[in-house]
Amino acid sequence: MKDEIKNFVQFIKEQGLYPDTPIIEGPSTDPEILINGKKFLIFCSNNYLGLANKDFLKDAAIECIKKYGVGPAGARLMAGNLDIYNELEKTIADFLNKEDAMIFSTGYAANLGAIKALVDPLMGDQPFKKGDSVIFSDELNHTSIIQGCKLSSAERVIYKHNDPTDLENKIKDSSKARKLIITDGVFSMDGDIVPLPEIISLAKKYNAIVMVDDAHGIGVLGKTGKGTDEFFNIDNGVDITMGTLVKAFGTMGGFIAGKKDVIDYLKISAKTYIFSVPMSPVMAGASIEAIKYVKQHPEVIQNLTSNADHLRGELNKIGYNTLTSQSPIIPVLLGPEKTAINFAKDLMENGIYIPAIRWPAVDKNKSRIRISVMAHHTKEHLDRLLKVMKDLKKKYFEQPKC
Repeated sequence: MKDEIKNFVQFIKEQGLYPDTPIIEGPSTDPEILINGKKFLIFCSNNYLGLANKDFLKDAAIECIKKYGVGPAGARLMAGNLDIYNELEKTIADFLNKEDAMIFSTGYAANLGAIKALVDPLMGDQPFKKGDSVIFSDELNHTSIIQGCKLSSAERVIYKHNDPTDLENKIKDSSKARKLIITDGVFSMDGDIVPLPEIISLAKKYNAIVMVDDAHGIGVLGKTGKGTDEFFNIDNGVDITMGTLVKAFGTMGGFIAGKKDVIDYLKISAKTYIFSVPMSPVMAGASIEAIKYVKQHPEVIQNLTSNADHLRGELNKIGYNTLTSQSPIIPVLLGPEKTAINFAKDLMENGIYIPAIRWPAVDKNKSRIRISVMAHHTKEHLDRLLKVMKDLKKKYFEQPKC
């Protein structure tokens, strides 16, 4: 077994597929970072609203350390049910206009725990029978959704990316009693947005439950940052929302929000909630302040949207393929794996850090760089990136004139 692992890792390295991730010195949350003592512009951080390194969040974290220490010392059903967690859950629910919410250590854990709990019986054949459920999952859903589906006993049906027609054809063919549709809100590799109105319409037509992983939507989409629901002006159409505090809010942890009876059930059935400790109370305190800030300062979301729209438009003018991105995630399709790797190296040589995204994270020959825009990127930052991208376009995709 040891030799098999060693040989496989060696093969990955020989193919140039093993990630050579640089070590960042100091915070990775500001537009400018340090690597080996040299300054770089970073365009791969998910600190969308620029909150992670704000003094008011640091102050909130310090106060929580003084009051709670650094860890919860147990799971929520044991010693770890701190009042700060309940306050955070109420803050999340109020922000999203949901009845209730529950926090997990990570967004990944939230998906793993919730998906299995929603389709597998808890005791005997209660509250539903094993084998009675089917999950309909978008083909480009996040890995945490894919793994959550695989952990369950439910039938898994994959539908074409953002294709309501294909989804309906597959739902019509199913005879299962319980149907769960799961989709990303914003897709993390393409930056496009789920056609949520059509998904909800199908769910109502076929009596299905809708779960949206809005990790890249909450705090980003909609005038006040409520996510994909608000982007489409939809109220109460999504049954279960998964979100994260890591991205727009700049802290740590994941959550599930929805009807109170659903949350009450997940608290006794989601294994990643029951048998794992929650986030540090330090992060809970900082998260509360981050959410309050976003509620009071919707203009920061407008800044983010403006930056993303400007950069995407200029990249398209240069001639890059940004797929169907509608969000601060802007993919630049480059094709072969080696092209993406070399392109990312050239960016580094020009003082810009954006790693290559290649197989197996995306399909072969669909390698790319994935630009993540932040609200506190300045016009100068964007212009500098665009200048380098224009130069690299000539190097990689334009034939020299004879």
